[in-house]
Amino acid sequence: MRVLFVIMDTGMYISTFPQGVAYLTSVLLNEGIDVEIYNQDIHHWQDHKLTHYLDKEKFDLVGIGSIAGYYQFKRVIEISAAINASKNKPFFVLGGHGPSPEPEYYLEKTKADAVVIGEGENTIINLCDAIANHKNLKTVRGIAYRNNNGECIINEPNNLIEDVNSIPFPAYHKFPIDYYRLIKMPNSLKTDLTMRIISGRGCIFKCTFCYRMDKGFRPRSAESIVEEIELLQKNYGITYIGFTDELFMSSIERTIHLCETFINKGIEFRWSCNGRLNFAKQKVLLLMKKAGCVFVNYGIESLDQKVLNNMKKGLTVNQIVNGIEETLKAKISPGLNIIFGNLGDNAKTINKAVDFLIKYDDGAQMRTLKPVTPYPGSPLYYYAIEKGLLQDCADFYENKHNNSDLVTVNFTEMNDDEFHECLLNANKRLIKNYFQKQCDLSLQTAEKLYKDLNTHFRGFRVY
Repeated sequence: MRVLFVIMDTGMYISTFPQGVAYLTSVLLNEGIDVEIYNQDIHHWQDHKLTHYLDKEKFDLVGIGSIAGYYQFKRVIEISAAINASKNKPFFVLGGHGPSPEPEYYLEKTKADAVVIGEGENTIINLCDAIANHKNLKTVRGIAYRNNNGECIINEPNNLIEDVNSIPFPAYHKFPIDYYRLIKMPNSLKTDLTMRIISGRGCIFKCTFCYRMDKGFRPRSAESIVEEIELLQKNYGITYIGFTDELFMSSIERTIHLCETFINKGIEFRWSCNGRLNFAKQKVLLLMKKAGCVFVNYGIESLDQKVLNNMKKGLTVNQIVNGIEETLKAKISPGLNIIFGNLGDNAKTINKAVDFLIKYDDGAQMRTLKPVTPYPGSPLYYYAIEKGLLQDCADFYENKHNNSDLVTVNFTEMNDDEFHECLLNANKRLIKNYFQKQCDLSLQTAEKLYKDLNTHFRGFRVY
């Protein structure tokens, strides 16, 4: 059997490593299935070239994964058209956070043959077996498909892989790592070679704006994580790891254990992760710093307690402020993520957010505010439908969600014009603050150059 995974072009100069596809590739290779990767993301091939490639080559299955953003949805529709135009169209599968909560809509819009819902490793193996042996698709758990009458059939969900250590490492050898390792991550050096890995799957929290593909948190062992890092260092010269799973800091105890393992194993690398501010204690952060952490990305979302409670964030304003101050004291850069437009948000709450961002900004990244988006599958999505603010998935993608920086559904008491005026004024302040800090740094460099005769200076470059 022969499988083709398409990595879609999202217009980025350096794309992020497609972890999900790399895991699926690994499990299929272990089953003796031939897998090819179509790197549209790297080569920026036009979609019609995919049609020609499928006409020329013979595959049994072609797959695309996507998230739920407006741009990726548009690209999925375009690539689907290219696949469907092929004279040798293989069995066509979709997966990821985008199609999983609304498989019927995606099947209708893309004319795909099946949608893999949720975690895909076991499901894709069973699906390939069904295709190769002409089995009825009703035997494959974890998929949605259309039967001969055109009805959407959603099978029972597949069991989650409880022991995530049993999942083989991503099939790095099937991907051009020399390209992917060039992407820059927060506080990475110009000489760093970077790679994204995950330390676990899932999240224990229940924020209303977030779509959970599976319940709970399944951590990888520290030993498994270290083994993968050592492989990346040995085979690809990786010096910086971005832990991109939803919650590296899932508890104080686990974070300490991971850091102590990194230190005791003697592996040296710079790294960043996603964290929780209720776990951002000084003893934890100092150990993270010692283990090589240079950036922690925090989901703050609001500086108003009522809004935090409405979104079920599980944080207090005091925890947020204390956690950020402790992170800065430990000399780790904090990623300050705040969204606007949740239930209870108004002009006062957005000003609190901007004041906070300016006060604690260390210049590591430019931070602006985006409106909250009720992505399909999230509790906020179903709330919007219940309140008549959104009709359904078609209304979300085709009418409302046109850009992630513009309001999709307005949950505030402001009208849309007032909403966007608030965002404009807030982001003006944040953009001016960021570039003023960059200007100040450049002027300080000039002072050192000409007054201290800094011979290490290498030109006023912008990268």
